[in-house]
Amino acid sequence: MRDSRNLFFGRHKYLWGSLILLFISVICAAFSMNGNSDFDLARREVLLRRIGDELLLQSGDSTSRVLPVEKISENEYQIRFENDLTFQPDSLVNTTRRLLAKDPLTRDYIVNVLNCVNASVAYGFAISGNKKDDIVACKGRNQPTACYMINIKFKPTGTNTTKKGYLLGSLTFLAFVGFIFLRSVKPRRALRDGQYTDMLILGEVLFDAKNRKLIINGKAIDLTGTETRLLLIFALSPNETIERSRLQKEIWEDEGVIVGRSLDMFISKLRKKLELDPNINIVVIRSKGYKLEISS
Repeated sequence: MRDSRNLFFGRHKYLWGSLILLFISVICAAFSMNGNSDFDLARREVLLRRIGDELLLQSGDSTSRVLPVEKISENEYQIRFENDLTFQPDSLVNTTRRLLAKDPLTRDYIVNVLNCVNASVAYGFAISGNKKDDIVACKGRNQPTACYMINIKFKPTGTNTTKKGYLLGSLTFLAFVGFIFLRSVKPRRALRDGQYTDMLILGEVLFDAKNRKLIINGKAIDLTGTETRLLLIFALSPNETIERSRLQKEIWEDEGVIVGRSLDMFISKLRKKLELDPNINIVVIRSKGYKLEISS
């Protein structure tokens, strides 16, 4: 019995350790993914400022500022300028394409140049990861000097979705492992339909609750359903006092009838079936209940 319990607790510790390691791995992966995403988004904003800087230089302005890049929505940004400027559509397209090629999160995006006064679109184009799907018009036409804002809207790449899916999958797997773990280590209670826990070792006795049998020195002894449920309660709490009221409640209450002498009768029957092993005995604890004593 002691070896069996040591094995049980050994498995218990091993499974707990595995769950803790898996949980830590998932948390670290989550923080790592968030960290990488934040870094890439910060890098994107730097690239957007570079676009604004090069446009000013191409306009002949090397002194005025590119104002802070504003994030309008999850995937949309706005580049603003301190002074008016002019731009060539070809240069804007080439500069944007060249710089945003360095952004690992960028594949498809739409650029609109807006007039500051009325937010009308002065020029726009669309870039795709597949060049044949690019939409670029009005090349070679210089735009007049004015106050412009550049809106760039990025198509979600699915990276965040993939990462979230990976994290969700990991947590789901963790929950599944935890469920299997709890099923494997927590004591299973006797059920009314005859489905029981696996075999238990009680001293030299092998208790097969599922098939309602005791195996002692190679000899099989049949148990009734009530005897099986009663012994299972004792077997899951060896050398512990089980209150009489608890035994009556768990064995007979669901049937709507509790008969005090029935418990004593079944205890007596179990004692006789266990007497082949002198190290096992069900003893009376006066004014409390019963205890399954197993000598080591």
